Amino acid sequence: MKSPNTQFSGRRRSSSGSVSMFSSSMDSRTPDRVPHSASSSTYSSTTTISQKSNSGRNPVIIAVKTVAEAFASCFTPPEPKSSSTNFGDSDSFKAPSVASDGGRKKRHSSSSSRGRSIYGSENNSTHTKEAGRIKFTMEDIYKVTKHFSPSLKIGQGGFGIVYKGCLADGTVVAIKRAKKNIHDKHSGAEFRSEVQTLEKIEHLNLVKFYGFLEHGEEKILVVEYVPNGTLREHLDSEFLILLLIFHFPSIFDSGIHNYGFQCLSIILMSFSDAGVNGNVLDFASRLDIGIDVGHAITYLHMYTDHPIIHRDIKSSNILLTENLRAKVADFGFARLAADTESGATHVSTQVKGTAGYLDPEYLSTYQLTEKSDVYSFGVLLVELVTGRRPIEPKKEIKERITARWAMKKFTSGDAILTLDPRLERSAANSLAMEKIYELALQCLAPHRHGRPTMRKCAEILWSIRKDYRELAG
Repeated sequence: MKSPNTQFSGRRRSSSGSVSMFSSSMDSRTPDRVPHSASSSTYSSTTTISQKSNSGRNPVIIAVKTVAEAFASCFTPPEPKSSSTNFGDSDSFKAPSVASDGGRKKRHSSSSSRGRSIYGSENNSTHTKEAGRIKFTMEDIYKVTKHFSPSLKIGQGGFGIVYKGCLADGTVVAIKRAKKNIHDKHSGAEFRSEVQTLEKIEHLNLVKFYGFLEHGEEKILVVEYVPNGTLREHLDSEFLILLLIFHFPSIFDSGIHNYGFQCLSIILMSFSDAGVNGNVLDFASRLDIGIDVGHAITYLHMYTDHPIIHRDIKSSNILLTENLRAKVADFGFARLAADTESGATHVSTQVKGTAGYLDPEYLSTYQLTEKSDVYSFGVLLVELVTGRRPIEPKKEIKERITARWAMKKFTSGDAILTLDPRLERSAANSLAMEKIYELALQCLAPHRHGRPTMRKCAEILWSIRKDYRELAG
């Protein structure tokens, strides 16, 4: 379990809306040389794969599942009957894109009423439980996970394994079980630090924290279950292959590598260009997701008791609901920002984050500020437009660092060449893409003073979405 090593207090700086040109510093320091996050924030099950509620059942997915079932029945032994409960999906949240901070009081009365309506409304939250207030015992955890049954496993990463479970009152949750590492003397302190961060936050675009358990070597977090995978999975054309892994694990467990399995792989790959769900994540949905993430980070920076820097904003840490609403997850690297009221401008700390998203100034100076999250958000914006990963090692050298490649194309007037080829080349998409790249260029400024605040980013994206809807409508 990765986590901060913190304690801090404090506040604020002015926003900068000026455009800073993409500097050569990005060329000289490629982020893929930094060890990336060992964490995986897949708190969600990839077995529930659906598009917006009004889109109906997808014929491509139906076809894939039908073919997979046929091959699975022919080439795999029958699975033993499972007694595990088939939990339903918990996501009934259908709030508008305007996000809530769950009623948390703002720190500064000077904040505008406009900011309050976006981030401070108490009325948008549909959560009925108080975050982080449930007291769990080991007996509770065993009961919820059926003694950590493999049938309830929904994710795995450097931190450990994530299980899906259902509390006594019917709340569907994700149980994040940290790896037991007897050689890591700091794991306990880091775990408690992450818990302290999670206890301070509640927002509709952040994965909700229900509680935790620390019992001997067991370190467990219980958080909201989000049923529709990560943003990265939705952008990856290879994601359909995961359907096979999760729906028919016996094919892999049995060690069968025969003609039938090869044929099934070829068939699934033939559908891969369609992306997740058999439908491309359209431009409007990507724009909504960007706004949701912008609201979440703005809340962390401005509307908590003390500013929080997430430090690992990336597409694999963004979970999607069935209605494609975004929730930011994984606070293992989060830490409190500098106490600006006492004169501090930054926190000096060890570099942590994920290759491709790391702020080059933080990388070179070890000075962490909220603007490091802004830089990562700029990378995420490029990712939403292009569909590419931040680092593409299989591409030719000039295209390997996606943000650098996209910004060069944008500044030379060839931005359209970077648009995800699965997206329509419409007037609305092209105009929105250009405006998003203008914002991304500011976020990716080599020095933090050239980057806007996250609140400014969210406001700009709102304006872009308004114009996009008018043109597309």
